[in-house]
Amino acid sequence: MLSSPIVLRILSTMQMTDDQFFEFCQINRDLRIERNKLGELVIMPPTGSETGNREFNILGQLWVWSEQDGTGIAFSPSTGFKLSTGAERSPDASWIKLERWNALSAEQKQKFAPICPDFVIELRSASDNLKPLQEKMEEYMREPGVQLGWLIDRKNRRVYIYRPNQEVECLENPDTVSGELVLPGFILNMSKIW
Repeated sequence: MLSSPIVLRILSTMQMTDDQFFEFCQINRDLRIERNKLGELVIMPPTGSETGNREFNILGQLWVWSEQDGTGIAFSPSTGFKLSTGAERSPDASWIKLERWNALSAEQKQKFAPICPDFVIELRSASDNLKPLQEKMEEYMREPGVQLGWLIDRKNRRVYIYRPNQEVECLENPDTVSGELVLPGFILNMSKIW
């Protein structure tokens, strides 16, 4: 059975400010909540154990590379970012160059930072619909600063590579995926993700 996030539509008179939305997410910290550019709340179902393990494997590989590389910092899926459209999104894994991160104020870093990561990953679980994830990746690619995105479709053993202003590339059952020039030397080993 495929699942989709629950989308809660809110009257324009009831829209939350950025601070109110941040507090709402803190109060409901057991839920994974995003807000789309229309101000609608998007509540994602929790991942299953297997998907959680695969997500953790991706995060571990990205973190190790990021620590060794030292030019940026990696983020977990519980991190929210405020996009230029007003949407607040939480990629399954992400990375930002230090110079972009350091340009933010301390207050901006404490809440949902007003920045789109340089690199984003979304992981499709067996129960996820592919289309909403593709739309989310396309939204990231329209953001200033983003340079590379991967949508990992475990169900069909595909990795969709997103680059700004380029056609999406689809890799069929790759053994590894390269971070290219955006994350030089980062190679994601897919053996423990499939």
